[in-house]
Amino acid sequence: MTRNHPHISRRTALRTVASAALAGVAGCLNDNGGSETPSDGTTSPDGRGPLTRIAVEGTTLVVELSEEADVNQINLIQPNGELFGKRDVAAGAQQVSFEIGTAYAPGEYRVLALKGEETVVETSTELRPEIQIQDVGLYRNNPDKPWDEVYGESETDRIKNGEAFVTVENTGSGPEAITELIFSGDVPNPIENPRGSGMHETDRVVVSPGETADLFSNSFPFGSESEDGMGCSPDGNSGQFTVIVETRVSGNRVTSAYNVQYSGSDEMTDCEVTITEI
Repeated sequence: MTRNHPHISRRTALRTVASAALAGVAGCLNDNGGSETPSDGTTSPDGRGPLTRIAVEGTTLVVELSEEADVNQINLIQPNGELFGKRDVAAGAQQVSFEIGTAYAPGEYRVLALKGEETVVETSTELRPEIQIQDVGLYRNNPDKPWDEVYGESETDRIKNGEAFVTVENTGSGPEAITELIFSGDVPNPIENPRGSGMHETDRVVVSPGETADLFSNSFPFGSESEDGMGCSPDGNSGQFTVIVETRVSGNRVTSAYNVQYSGSDEMTDCEVTITEI
C-alpha cells in the first residue's frame, strides 16, 4: 500500500513529510506555436494561438485549445517520430487528452494541431520522469504514519517495527511507476531480491509529476536479525544501509544511503534506531 500526497520541500531524516498542492506540469504556448519554458499550467501570456496549455495530469497528457481555435484534430508524436495517438476536436471543444500511462518512452513529444490535412500549429513538450528518495523511517520513529491502515490493526507492533516507509518524489515532467523497493547493507534483514516488489500489497506505485508517495515495505528490513544482517546492542552498533527504488519508465535504480545506529537493547523489538542521511 502507498500514500500519495503533493509536492514537499527537502527535510531532515525521520521527519514526517508535509503536503503541498499538486501542480500540473505544463508548457505555455505562444501564438506561433513554439513552447516556452514549462510552468504552472496556465494559458499563454498573450492568450492567443489555438493551443493554450499542455499539461500532465496524473498519467494523462491534456491539450487545451482556445475558443477561437479552428482545428479539427490533434496528433501526438513520440520521440522516435511515430504517431502516439490522434484525437478529433469536436465543434466547440476546448480540450483533448491522451492517456500516456507508465509504458511510454521518455523524451520530447510533438503536438500538432491540424485542420484537414494541414498543420496549423506545432509545438513540443518534454515527458521525462525524475524520481528522488526524500525520506525513510520506522514505526517507532514515525507513529503518526497510517501504519494500522496499511498493515492492519490486528498486526503486532513487532511486525510494524520491522517494516519501514520510504518517501519518493517525482521532480520530472512525466509520470513514473515504482516497481521495486530494496534495503541493502547494514539493516537487520537485508534482502537483495525481495519476494514480489518489496512493497506492501502492490506490484507498482504510480507517481505523477510534482507528486510524492510513501512506499511501505513488505520485506521486514528492520525485523529480526538474519545471518547477513546487523543487530542491536546495549552499547550500540553503527553502520550504513542503502534504499534502492527501481522504476519502470526511465528504467533507473534510484539509490539513497543512510547512516544507522542500533542501541539500547539486545533485541530489535526494543532497539533504539537512529537513521541519518549521508
